[in-house]
Amino acid sequence: MKAENQSFGTDLILLGLFQYGWMNTFLFLAIVILFTVSLMGNIILIHLIRMDIRLHTPMYFLLCQLSFIDMMYISTTVPKMAINFLSHSKTITFLSCEIQTFMFLMLGGTEALLLGFMSFDRYLAICHPLYYPVLMSKMNCLSMVICAWASSSINSLIHTLYVFQLPFCRSWLINHFFCEVPSLLSLVCQNTSQYEYTIFLSSLIILLLPFMAILASYGYVLSVVFQMSSSKGQTKAVSTCSSHMVVASLFYGTSLSTYMRPHSFHSTEQYKVVAVFYTIITPLLNPFIYSLRNKEVMGAMRRVLK
Repeated sequence: MKAENQSFGTDLILLGLFQYGWMNTFLFLAIVILFTVSLMGNIILIHLIRMDIRLHTPMYFLLCQLSFIDMMYISTTVPKMAINFLSHSKTITFLSCEIQTFMFLMLGGTEALLLGFMSFDRYLAICHPLYYPVLMSKMNCLSMVICAWASSSINSLIHTLYVFQLPFCRSWLINHFFCEVPSLLSLVCQNTSQYEYTIFLSSLIILLLPFMAILASYGYVLSVVFQMSSSKGQTKAVSTCSSHMVVASLFYGTSLSTYMRPHSFHSTEQYKVVAVFYTIITPLLNPFIYSLRNKEVMGAMRRVLK
């Protein structure tokens, strides 16, 4: 097929997650329920943090940002995915695909960096409590959030502009449920091995380094806590760190398996299933992991309800 990807009037076709016609209605309902629960969980968490002055701390400021990102993150891919389950026409315009790719990369990168900053916040609060008010001031917290948004936006813009100027000449069929860089590279009719090195480098900085920082922070936190005599404090620290690590490992592990592997090693069907974890499951779990296991948030909820 002739390369025509410069034409913004061209429609691409998303093949979707599964291609079983009899399951479409069931999958549509399941996706809509998960999407609604995720939105409501994040909205409630943001509302509680805004309403209760006791939650106006650096930790909950960062958590509020995470919930806002998760709402936008899941809204970037899931609505189109749900509509395609019931639609005979699974097309997406070239411009819409480009916008979706940019938004997904920007929000995913921002979340990856923000999770790293949140682990740094917990490390300072537990291991260096005397320096915590200075190092986690309002200005420093705001700087962290701006840094996460700005660096991720620049990275996303560079990758999006580069990918969409490549010649798409194999097919207009995207074997995925949304527009993502690895799936788009399958349509390119020129060698992309050099470009894949830049994807690997970006993933190293935005995904792997924050994940290593989280592991180091929580490892140090646990080592400090276990030196304390309070068994109740040890149990609470282990419970908190373990739940956070589960969500972080799920998000970073699945993302790294997608973006740090060469394109030639990708299995299309496995790749789509893995993408479900960092596009749907993680935004769904975050508000519950960070709130239901937190006594301060549950106390704020009881006060608001009363």
